[in-house]
Amino acid sequence: MTIKQILSKGMIILKGNNVDSPKLKARLLLQFILKKPREYLIIYDNKEIDKKQQWEYFVNIEKLVSGVPLQHITHHQEFMKMDFYVDENVLIPRPDTEILVEETIKIAQKMNKPKILDLCTGSGAIAISLAKNLPEAEIYGIDISQKAIDIAKMNAKALKVKVKFLKSNLFDKLDDIKFDIIVSNPPYIKKGIICDLSKEVQKEPEIALNGGIDGLDFYRKITTQAIDYLKYGSYLCFEIGYDQKDEVMDIISEKEQYSNAYCKKDLGGNDRVIITQVC
Repeated sequence: MTIKQILSKGMIILKGNNVDSPKLKARLLLQFILKKPREYLIIYDNKEIDKKQQWEYFVNIEKLVSGVPLQHITHHQEFMKMDFYVDENVLIPRPDTEILVEETIKIAQKMNKPKILDLCTGSGAIAISLAKNLPEAEIYGIDISQKAIDIAKMNAKALKVKVKFLKSNLFDKLDDIKFDIIVSNPPYIKKGIICDLSKEVQKEPEIALNGGIDGLDFYRKITTQAIDYLKYGSYLCFEIGYDQKDEVMDIISEKEQYSNAYCKKDLGGNDRVIITQVC
């Protein structure tokens, strides 16, 4: 089979099984198998592909059909114009989370050598992106999963930044440190609807999705516990679900230590980030 033929067949299989973005995924998978850029596939579309690569391609097409995310096959996800290793042990970084990172960078740039903590760090995408854009900052990343911490450390090494990663259930293993900024993209999906999510999302670690009965467990915990780890005038920065603005704002307003809360929307116009300050 030629490149053109294998792409066409891969796309037809994905489309026939209602896989999102079948044309894009068919192409990206072939680029991964052949280890070639998109331009190569276009220029050499009549080139024959050997039997082993054909077999590997269609085995992975079937994985996509079963709901395995493409990123779990290629182990690559772009975030903040950087390439992150991901697998089934960490949440795949989403473009919406870049809004949280960009707003945190704006805040941190007004500080002198800020100390920043990323809670529920997962692949380390947030912490590493902050370290890359804030070379003077001291960055910490915490996750309850040792496998996630190992992946975050690997990503930090590959992207040549220094982040202090630590396995901990939120603040449990953290020393008595005061931060200028605490940032988090915590689990915020309602427990009861996880089984209704797409097959791809269900392949991601439940521990990174499950926010409890109402999806707000981690906002309550972090908002309460963070008070002991934030300096006066410091910031708490959250990513939220598109429909959680009012509820998270209410959780914050219940604590007299926080004020000046505001919300930022994502590129789709959904409420996505909430920032509040300790005053």
